[in-house]
Amino acid sequence: MSQHRIFATPFAKLYPMYVNKAERKGRSKAEVDQIICWLSGHDQQGLDALLQSEASVEDFVTQAPALNPHRELIKGVVCGVRVEEVEDSLMRELRYLDKLIDELARGKAVEKILRQP
Repeated sequence: MSQHRIFATPFAKLYPMYVNKAERKGRSKAEVDQIICWLSGHDQQGLDALLQSEASVEDFVTQAPALNPHRELIKGVVCGVRVEEVEDSLMRELRYLDKLIDELARGKAVEKILRQP
C-alpha cells in the first residue's frame, strides 16, 4: 500500500495553513504552537527548529520528542472521518492535529482542547 502524499509534504508548508485557519477565526499563532507542542512533545525552540528544517509531516510524527499519551482521548469527525477510526497510525496522528486545530478555530478554549483524563 502506497503512502499518502501528505506524509512527504514538509511540515513547514502545512504549518502556515493551520495558523491561517486559526487566525481567520480570531485565534493566535501562539495557541496553534501550544497545541502542536502539547501533541508532539516539542518545546517552542524545537518547534521553531522543525519549521526551519525540511522535515516532512511523517518526520514530524515519527520523530516527535514525546507524543502526548492523552491524544487518544481526541474523538470526533474531521474531513468526514471519525478520528478514532482511522486505521493508518500515521494518518491518525495527523488527524488528531487537524481535529485540535478545528476545535481551536471553532472557539473552544485551549484548556479544553488539550485533553486530560
